[in-house]
Amino acid sequence: MEKTILRIENLSKSYGHTTILKDITLDINEGDTVVIIGPSGTGKSTMLRCINLLTKPNSGRIFLDGKEINAHGVDENEVRKHIGMVFQDFLLFNHLTALDNVMIGPLKVLKMDPAQARLKAMFELERVGLKDKANLYPGQLSGGQKQRVGIARALAMDPRIMLFDEPTSALDPELIGEVLEVMRKLASEGMTMLVVTHEMGFAREVADKIVFMESGVVVEEGPPDDLFQHPKHNRTREFLWKITELYGKHDQDKPGEPE
Repeated sequence: MEKTILRIENLSKSYGHTTILKDITLDINEGDTVVIIGPSGTGKSTMLRCINLLTKPNSGRIFLDGKEINAHGVDENEVRKHIGMVFQDFLLFNHLTALDNVMIGPLKVLKMDPAQARLKAMFELERVGLKDKANLYPGQLSGGQKQRVGIARALAMDPRIMLFDEPTSALDPELIGEVLEVMRKLASEGMTMLVVTHEMGFAREVADKIVFMESGVVVEEGPPDDLFQHPKHNRTREFLWKITELYGKHDQDKPGEPE
């Protein structure tokens, strides 16, 4: 039986008269990879920031393992221990080595013994293929390596769910693959992930569910084959067609006619 880890109910967010999110409802099941796609400026990143309590919604409720995490009086820092987030920009501490960047969460937040924190950090660096880069500083790493350190840093907290906000958007094209490969590995290991991305090949291959958003609302959601081959809405089909054209996909990979 599927278990829902994250549930979003009627989530809305606006700034002044500008609506960013409008009545979003979404379920994420344990072990699933859910990919959110849609045009820029449609509220995808804002939704992730609301889930991680970095942005306060105007209304709606967010549940993690059945507990309402955005209720009044909830300890936000305690909640964030269980939600890993990987940002577009790497946000590493430049004065710390890769190892120290990954250790800092277990040490400072989880109050882990330094020796245990070091073992945990090395384990996570090895998990993302960077064990041999542990003693290098961010300035000595490529963009892809920095992002993988960022992933290891989030994993070191043993999160219940990982949020990825356009994790490859700041990378040179030749470095994107190494980050996506780590994410594929995490998906195969059963990590629950919510991913905002324009990487349609990754979405189609790895996602259990794709959510198409536009203008702050969920237009359509479903398994990758359904959205790519049989989109129910013209807008979904138009977006998928344009994005696959942009990334040079072959004709057979383009979305079919909507029903």
